[in-house]
Amino acid sequence: MKHLVLLALILITFTSTYCEDIRIGITTKRITSLLSSRCELVAVHEDSQIATKAIDKCVEEILRIENIISEWKPDSEISKINKMAGKEPVTVGKELFYLIKRSKKISELTDGAFDISFLSAGKLWVFNPPMKELPKEELIQAALKKVNYKNIIIDEGNMTVFLKEEGMKIGTGGIGQGFIANKAKAIMVSMGIKSGIINMSGDVTAWGTQENGKPWKIQIGDPLEKGKALAWLEINNMSVVTSGDYEKFTVINGKKYCHIFDPRTGYPITTGIKSATVICADVEIADALATSLCILGEKKALELISQLKDTECIIINEENKIITSPQLKQKYWKENE
Repeated sequence: MKHLVLLALILITFTSTYCEDIRIGITTKRITSLLSSRCELVAVHEDSQIATKAIDKCVEEILRIENIISEWKPDSEISKINKMAGKEPVTVGKELFYLIKRSKKISELTDGAFDISFLSAGKLWVFNPPMKELPKEELIQAALKKVNYKNIIIDEGNMTVFLKEEGMKIGTGGIGQGFIANKAKAIMVSMGIKSGIINMSGDVTAWGTQENGKPWKIQIGDPLEKGKALAWLEINNMSVVTSGDYEKFTVINGKKYCHIFDPRTGYPITTGIKSATVICADVEIADALATSLCILGEKKALELISQLKDTECIIINEENKIITSPQLKQKYWKENE
């Protein structure tokens, strides 16, 4: 769901094929395909063997977490929860339990714009390949009855998760990549990588600095022109995630429907925000918030960000106007040169 954020390493130019490590100076970069998406892993370390080993362990961690939280894997913990919806609670590990607990808190914070129980209704909308007809209204309304984060019942004492309604399904599409990026970063840091980047298909978390001591430089792309930069963000020890309506969408009866789905209505968003970028320390939170801002709309999105400490945003609205939270330009913004 995140496609605007592109990574640029100042003074370092990489060209790479999938799964090939490129070493320039003391920076090692690997571009590979993980979670059915493009993934970039960057480690800055004087010892190339340590850097490569850290990246290898990082990949192992990403695959391990995927096997826990992917609703598409039939034996994952989350799939077991979905299978037992309306029947009985399912005991899960701490990682998934607390991810679901945090997800519910974000649902409360966003008044339901973020809701991991979206899947029952969300699966009616297909964008790969794009659907040609709208789902029947009665199907949307029936599925929408199964969407309600308040019906995800968690029991911390027993470490169980129970979906109250039969047919309910939860999915981590709006938060899972950020969660995985956090876990991958932790592995890299534990192995002595003091500077690096995890870029999970546009969910970017960066720590430390480039080997030349300068901040990491993140490109904010133009939703109207692929590959064009609107501006740059210079960051360290921060995360950047963008959601937009411009890559996965379909046009039916002259109306555009994008992949960003409003769990409160049962329909994709069709107007309002073209893209929303969130900048904060935690990539998991940025992941969940970026999609939520698109759903909330410009006014409510800015109101929400204003309530959150050390969190900034960039919004591109329907008129292609760039709106930023008050402190963003002062902290991170760099105009195109």
